[in-house]
Amino acid sequence: MRTGYGVQTVRAAEAALMARLPEGALMQRAAAGLAAACSGLLGRTYGARVVLLVGSGDNGGDALFAGARLARRGAGVTAVLLAPERAHEGGLTALRAAGGRVLPAPGAVVEGVAAPVAHVLARADLVLDGIVGIGGTGGLRPAAVELADLVREAGVPVVAVDLPSGVAADTGEVPGPVLPAGATVTFGAYKPGLLVDPARELAGAVRLIDIGLEPHLPAVPEVEALQHADVARLLPRPQAESDKYRRGVVGVVAGSGRYPGAAVLAVSGALRSGAGAVRYVGPGTEAVVSRYPETLVSEGPPGHAGRVQAWAVGPGLGDEPAARQAVDEVLAGDVPVLVDADGLRLMDPDAVRARTAPTLLTPHAGEAAALLGTAREEVEAGRLAAVRELARRTGATVLLKGSTTLVAEPPGTDDAPTSPVRVNATGTGWLATAGSGDVLTGLAGGLLAAGLPALDAASAAAYLHGLAGRLATDPPAATDLAEALAPAWQDVLRGD
Repeated sequence: MRTGYGVQTVRAAEAALMARLPEGALMQRAAAGLAAACSGLLGRTYGARVVLLVGSGDNGGDALFAGARLARRGAGVTAVLLAPERAHEGGLTALRAAGGRVLPAPGAVVEGVAAPVAHVLARADLVLDGIVGIGGTGGLRPAAVELADLVREAGVPVVAVDLPSGVAADTGEVPGPVLPAGATVTFGAYKPGLLVDPARELAGAVRLIDIGLEPHLPAVPEVEALQHADVARLLPRPQAESDKYRRGVVGVVAGSGRYPGAAVLAVSGALRSGAGAVRYVGPGTEAVVSRYPETLVSEGPPGHAGRVQAWAVGPGLGDEPAARQAVDEVLAGDVPVLVDADGLRLMDPDAVRARTAPTLLTPHAGEAAALLGTAREEVEAGRLAAVRELARRTGATVLLKGSTTLVAEPPGTDDAPTSPVRVNATGTGWLATAGSGDVLTGLAGGLLAAGLPALDAASAAAYLHGLAGRLATDPPAATDLAEALAPAWQDVLRGD
């Protein structure tokens, strides 16, 4: 499992560790890991040309010390200083001693010399972005923007030091200009901004360097990203004494005369969820049974369909009064309920807050914005804040779909503190296709019926759904995603 910690937490852990180490040892650990990662990316260090973009903080110091190590291995290293008078003194000394060059950024002067930065960048094999570290706020300043533009024009691969300059470490927000990276080398712990879009997309491949922080970090992180082994432990497995009822029955309320396919797709996900049986309620019985004859069907209402261990309600319901009545009836029950799509618009928020059984809401950014009374763009720009706030307001577990799928539980108490926000690592742009969310609804609802808590059901479903998107033939339709769920399960259980 990957765990992410905010800036204040990381700073406190660094301070605790530095109190036990000789002065400068922690920065040397970071620089050694950074230099090794850069050597691996270069393939050949001797004779390579490396440019360091150096700001005024410790981030710039990391870059300078790493540059010194690369220079000692035969690389030609040039440091471009954005604030020459505030550059890390020890790092500068080490770089010069190793044979590195120092130049000013455009608009600055070092040792009476103006920098031919564009010429240096045009010949570079690699750029290290050490402009702004995890303590930075806002986008890049004008001088840094000018330098970043030169880097982009030169087309040089960029390695970010700890995180790309200009992104918000705690939230993944991008408040202004930023220097995108092809790779990021981060130290001690993942930062939330490296796991959550829009910043995640700008970080490239992320490599974590162990500098000894783990014993000083709290047990509960701010965010966490499940991996294969974590999901494998969550997935239900039938026992020798299991029957279809013990494995869980999921009820699906979906589809309408206008959207019959939503019923078929939601059922397709539910049938591949590990639940023992699927009960479908709605007007799409003929379409569902013709495609999936193993489905138990009823034209409704949900209360007459038979006992279930969880409900998944919402995809393609439309606006008919019967649809609202079905949502109300499901929410009034005492079993876990997943609400998606039209169900989010039709549900009574007070009824959600009043429930004692688990509730899982699965909005996309537009639906989340409507529930929060804000603009879709605000949700997409600040996904962590949006999913936390929606969970707080509704008292439900929330799966926020999108380029980074997030799952958050409502705030806890002193006795039961809030769990980390789960970040899904398997998503792909191919999931942005009609009906994809309906498959996810059925899958997550089935995992609820199989007995998983809402947080785990949502997280495991998002993981399998994203993995299915990768395994399906490109470009996949929603039906292809459903077919790829079985291989995704096997892939996870094998530990591939």
